Amino acid sequence: MKLLLNIKKEKDDLGKQVNNLASKLLTKTYYIKQCLALLIIAISFNVTAQDSSYDSGKKYTLGGVTVSGNTTFNEQTIVAYSRLSKGQEITIPGGEEIGNAIKKLWGSNLFSDIEVYVTKIEGDVAYLEIHLSDLPQLNEVKINGVKKGKVEAIIKENKLDKGTKVTENLKSTTKNYLTSKYQKEGFYNTKVNINTVEVKDSLQIARVNMVVNIDKGKKVKIKDIVITGNDVLSDKKLRKSMKKTKQINPIRILKRSKYIEKDYKEDLTKLIDKYKENGYRDARILSDSLIVNSDKTISLHINLEEGEQYKFGDITFIGNTVYTNEQLTRLLRIKKGDVYNGVLLQERIQDESPDADDIANAYQNYGYLFSSINPVEVSANGNVIDMEIRISEGKPAYFSDVSVVGNDKTNDHVIYRILRTRPGNLYSKANVVRTVRELGQLGFFDAQEITPTFPPELTNPNEGTVGIKYSVKETGSSQIELQGGYGGGGFIGTLGLSFNNFSIKNLFNKDAYKPIPMGDGQKLALRLQASQFYQTYSFSFSEPWLGGKRPVQFSTSISQTKQFLYDPINRRADKSKSFNITGITVGLAKQLTVPDDYFVLSQAVTFQIYDLNNYNTGLFTFGNGSAKNLSYTIGLSRDDTNIDPIFPTGGSRFSIVGKMTIPYSLFNGVDYKQLSKEYDSEVIKKVNASSTSSPEYISASKRIGEIDQERYKWLEFYKVNFKGEWFTQITKNLVLKPSMEFGFLGAYNNDRGVIPFERYFLGGDGMGSYSLDGRETIALRGYPNQSIQPVDSNGLTINDGATIYNKFSLELRYPITLKASAKIYALAFMEGGSAYNGFRNYNPFNIYRSAGLGVRIFMPAFGLLGIDFGHGFDPLPGETGSHGWETHFIIGQQF
Repeated sequence: MKLLLNIKKEKDDLGKQVNNLASKLLTKTYYIKQCLALLIIAISFNVTAQDSSYDSGKKYTLGGVTVSGNTTFNEQTIVAYSRLSKGQEITIPGGEEIGNAIKKLWGSNLFSDIEVYVTKIEGDVAYLEIHLSDLPQLNEVKINGVKKGKVEAIIKENKLDKGTKVTENLKSTTKNYLTSKYQKEGFYNTKVNINTVEVKDSLQIARVNMVVNIDKGKKVKIKDIVITGNDVLSDKKLRKSMKKTKQINPIRILKRSKYIEKDYKEDLTKLIDKYKENGYRDARILSDSLIVNSDKTISLHINLEEGEQYKFGDITFIGNTVYTNEQLTRLLRIKKGDVYNGVLLQERIQDESPDADDIANAYQNYGYLFSSINPVEVSANGNVIDMEIRISEGKPAYFSDVSVVGNDKTNDHVIYRILRTRPGNLYSKANVVRTVRELGQLGFFDAQEITPTFPPELTNPNEGTVGIKYSVKETGSSQIELQGGYGGGGFIGTLGLSFNNFSIKNLFNKDAYKPIPMGDGQKLALRLQASQFYQTYSFSFSEPWLGGKRPVQFSTSISQTKQFLYDPINRRADKSKSFNITGITVGLAKQLTVPDDYFVLSQAVTFQIYDLNNYNTGLFTFGNGSAKNLSYTIGLSRDDTNIDPIFPTGGSRFSIVGKMTIPYSLFNGVDYKQLSKEYDSEVIKKVNASSTSSPEYISASKRIGEIDQERYKWLEFYKVNFKGEWFTQITKNLVLKPSMEFGFLGAYNNDRGVIPFERYFLGGDGMGSYSLDGRETIALRGYPNQSIQPVDSNGLTINDGATIYNKFSLELRYPITLKASAKIYALAFMEGGSAYNGFRNYNPFNIYRSAGLGVRIFMPAFGLLGIDFGHGFDPLPGETGSHGWETHFIIGQQF
């Protein structure tokens, strides 16, 4: 005899309790089995007593369990997993042992059918059989209705991998996901149908093919948003408050008029918030409806009740001891008689911004982490609302434990020395926010993944203690620098290795090479830049915490550069004619505390030797000789940009740098006025010479060279550069970056003149092709490299560089992805700038203008890559119309 204890169960029966087996046996299927059992009893007299015992619910000893059905699992595994064991005491029917076994097997999500039978009963011993059918495995997936390129992503997102068990839950989850996905994109009428087809082959495994049919339909656009019941606020103002739900407007570009139900519900809340901001705190939506139009667009109808306008009455503070009423009133910035604004009130009490000037931050920056501030309306007579700001200050909180996790390469001391939250310190929210920023600015961690958490086990409001844990995710700190560009008559390439988290103390420790010594936060760079006409080699090293106690950065660099003269006959570089520069720089940069600790004062001393070997060119009047440059640079900078240095969303950066030499002309005894007069007379002789081969011309040229050799034996100049950048987050994903630059090169002694070195060259991608003589290349997209040169009083172009430049830029940035592996953002820009040969010609509004689009990609191993398409609106010298389009390919360069 075989008696069914639990009939076939489907997945939607999982919520039912199997231990109520006595009542479950009265289901529709069990009636059939029970009738069959009674028929068997009528013709089998020897089992009558046994069946009678079974009906009454009796305890039995389990004599054994067998497994049958369509399953690939072996019997021992099934029995062991069910936790039914021989010799176990079970109750039939109604026993929880069998019910628990069925529940356990269902919970594995491996079976589509589970049946348990009593195969026989011998006295007090019962034998069971578990009959199973495996869930089918997924064989193939076919997705219809989307582009081929989207299929793989859908399979990955829904985990539709081959071999996955196909459950009803998998199908319904996939269907809901796809429906929601395309509705969010504006396909409101999306329909998804999923079918499975059994695979019949020689394999004894239940398998199915899945067919997913997606019918997105057309995007549903909002034809109009009809608002009724509004008298105080106009339709236009109310529609504007709905940030994500917009009606059709052909002029609008950034916001489309697609309907997404979730966004629509959020915008209804924002619409009411707009009323609350204007004092109508009782405003509400009476009804809203969606109407499908004949042209397959929709119309949204919103019916409002505005209510009456309220104003603030008396505002009193209760429970405050740390701050006075006057101090809190200044922070609240709301006074009696102001129009009631519930949204503004909440912002002034506790804004979402971590560095907002609100009451909650004032308390938290003073240590009161456990404080709470609740505004309560105590009366509303005559539309005047009296408020009580009830404050529970709690105990001041002190850090009991501070930890950082996730730094596998960076040594602990590099992180802990910049933490502004230390054990024993009073809690400050501002210091927590600043610490997160400082960790992001290191460049060793993914700035988007730095997360401070407060472990509950380390937080005790009664004792006034709190623990904090910073979770970081390390990124590649070393970079291979690759630059490419055209200039100086050929392609200029740069290859460099930059180790931004170096450890020089482990330089001779072979165990530290993984693959290089890392972890101490130092920077070491080796760089080679070369073309057919130009070579430079440089080495630089910096230690950000000299001595290990204060943020004083020590830096040094050594460079060797060589420029070869162009041979117009062979169109190649003439290696016998060269201009060499050897230089060394040593600098210190110190973080200041006044006016605030975002300021950095930097100082550096540079010594360079300029050596000309048969290098006769228009840039220098002497072809053989040398010049020396001993200069001092001092700079003041401030950088309070938000966390991510690659894609800042707020804050600003500015710097003002002065570079100067000793005014040798004051004490070296040379009469530069007389030299200047002689120089002018020799120039006149040279111009008046009959030919370039005449003795007069040769003699004048030689003397001019000798004079300039004397004038530039030791370079004498001063130089001032200013640059400012501001970052403003317009929306969540749009960042506006305006910037401005200015540079000026001057001379102490006008008779000695402005040196031919250290000048400005404007235009193009800004990649330095001839940085050997201290010149600065300034980017101005939309024009060729270094194409914007000053003009003299006669309107002739001066190709030796400018002594003054200014540039203005406006850039709009949009992040595509900010993941650690690759940060990508798109940009649109407008900029203008120009170069001048002195203040007499200086006009900051007479500029070369351009605009365009670009993309930036930052990969830790290669730095910043990018491409820009810029259109120059103004003609260059010799051109009659706008310059037109220029493409700029940038490698290793930042704007």
